[in-house]
Amino acid sequence: MAQPEQGTGAIAPDETFGDGDSAIDEEINSTTSSIASSIFKFRKEHGRTYNAYGERTYYMPNDEIEKDRYDLAHHLWGLTLSGRLLICPAASGKLHRVLDVGTGTGIWAMDFAEEHPEAEVIGVDVSPIQPNFVPPNVQFVIDDIERPWAYSKPFDLIFSRQMLGAIPEMKSYVQKCYDNLKPSSWLEMQEPKLPAHCDDDTYAGTQFEKWQNLALEASQKLGCPMDIASTCKATMEAVGFEDVTEVIYKWPINKWPADKKMKEIGLWSYENVTCNLTGINLVLFIHGLGWKQEELEAFLVDVRRDLKNPKIHAYWPVYVVYGRKPATKIPADTTAEVTPAPIAEAG
Repeated sequence: MAQPEQGTGAIAPDETFGDGDSAIDEEINSTTSSIASSIFKFRKEHGRTYNAYGERTYYMPNDEIEKDRYDLAHHLWGLTLSGRLLICPAASGKLHRVLDVGTGTGIWAMDFAEEHPEAEVIGVDVSPIQPNFVPPNVQFVIDDIERPWAYSKPFDLIFSRQMLGAIPEMKSYVQKCYDNLKPSSWLEMQEPKLPAHCDDDTYAGTQFEKWQNLALEASQKLGCPMDIASTCKATMEAVGFEDVTEVIYKWPINKWPADKKMKEIGLWSYENVTCNLTGINLVLFIHGLGWKQEELEAFLVDVRRDLKNPKIHAYWPVYVVYGRKPATKIPADTTAEVTPAPIAEAG
């Protein structure tokens, strides 16, 4: 006799369990342990560790070297934004629920929670690399944002930073943010953009320029492009956000600027890249472009030399884009195609 398909009939109970039978508890515990094991069992490759949870893997490592770089980048953002964690109007309002997407080490979520003790701050990431001791209003969740979101209540603010190379479909991601916000609440995205730019001819023809173009090509081949920053504004508008604002900053590649603040930002920008230059590129070049690790290491020698050279006046455009979900929901334009906008002159 054919067995009924799942969901088409009543589920028969297993009559073999006795009143004191612990088999079901053992099975549940085993399943829970298996899930936990899949989260904490990192993939090891090229001498580095990477997340192994979810249906895909992020191109960046998740080991101690990368964790230190992530926290260094947090300081760089602080210099860029004059100590602010975000620039949208939500920063000055009273917030109840905040979501930090791609929380990494959780440093932004913890700092924000201390600034806003009235808010419940949830940080989500595919890698369990957050600390155990956190402010009482912070919670970390391990999940893949490409899966359906299942939060119990909407948020007053959704924040994400440096998601380049992590989002295969920008419109789908922004739509999930929109759907999980309360009316009149805000989304802010902070994104550096590849490739770098230069206002004179000191960048053209360098190994640094070659690296930037190859890294972008590799990210596109891997399905998670690193030039999403210039699409954020148009995508948010297409999904239905209002009052969408785009502010562009600059990260010099080293200490080349004359301006004191920009020189300091350049020094930290240089450290942010060079402290883990190999780790940033391993997956991109080996899996994305088919290079051998030895070939990559030889190439990066010249890239490091260019990154240190103050005669190369290059910088990364850094986009901060925010928008507000309307008080009354407006149906999103699901047919609009979003293409990268031309890079505006960074101010």
